Amino acid sequence: MLEPASTGPRDAVKPRTGGALIGADLPVRAAAGAVMMTLASGAAWAGGIWFEIFWGAAAMAVANEWTRLSRAGPLALRDNAGLYLALPLAAIFLRGDVASWVSLLIAAGVCAAIVSGGPRLWTWTAAGVIYAGSMLISVCLLRASSPYGLRVILWLFAVVWGTDIMAYFGGRLIGGPKLWVRVSPGKTWSGFFVGIVSGAAAGLLAAPESTRLWGVFAVGLVAAIASQGGDLFESAIKRHFGVKDSGHLIPGHGGAMDRLDGFIAAALVAAMIGAFRSGWGQMASGVLQW
Repeated sequence: MLEPASTGPRDAVKPRTGGALIGADLPVRAAAGAVMMTLASGAAWAGGIWFEIFWGAAAMAVANEWTRLSRAGPLALRDNAGLYLALPLAAIFLRGDVASWVSLLIAAGVCAAIVSGGPRLWTWTAAGVIYAGSMLISVCLLRASSPYGLRVILWLFAVVWGTDIMAYFGGRLIGGPKLWVRVSPGKTWSGFFVGIVSGAAAGLLAAPESTRLWGVFAVGLVAAIASQGGDLFESAIKRHFGVKDSGHLIPGHGGAMDRLDGFIAAALVAAMIGAFRSGWGQMASGVLQW
């Protein structure tokens, strides 16, 4: 999440020598994070309709927050009716491997969002549906792919959570030059590097026994970098609209977008790598089998 903006040009270049390892918000963040990890892991283990319901709801929350941000105000139910219908239906259709129907449903959601948003905001509104829909499609296709559908989701969790947690602690403990002050003043290069290496290493815990670990580590690095990029992307969107958090859904974290920004990017990149290497039906193998 965003921190207060810098007060002058010196803040952009003055290196930090390290700071408190535990921030004041850490207990709340940790508790909320533990609950979310438990729910996400449970949905992954259950698979099937429970997985689709969980991520369909997450996609709806992300799309709703994006739309609220772009319109700078609360939404009526009718404003996002297309999202509430298109995204969960897309998740269910993904189960049957009918990508053409999924594409049509996402397109219908985009059209409905454009109509409700009006001509002035149609670009932002449509982008929000695509943003949330890309996460939904990616995770559902990864989970449904064989033979490592569950394993690749657990790998994705390990990479993204490992990156996020260790970037937080690495940045606070080591400090140093800032990563991109204009977008996210609290992020440091030290946190970035500690995070991506730790995330890629954590992903090795989910690697199949028959694979080459260097390949899993390499794709983990790519996914971890994407995760950090997704975090910065969402921070840039919030700065554009002048808000600190995308919402208040999750204590200590803000909104669904604040919690899932890195995961959205990492899931999309992992799905693209898997599809490129092994095809749509075996995306998980394309990610984990080297």
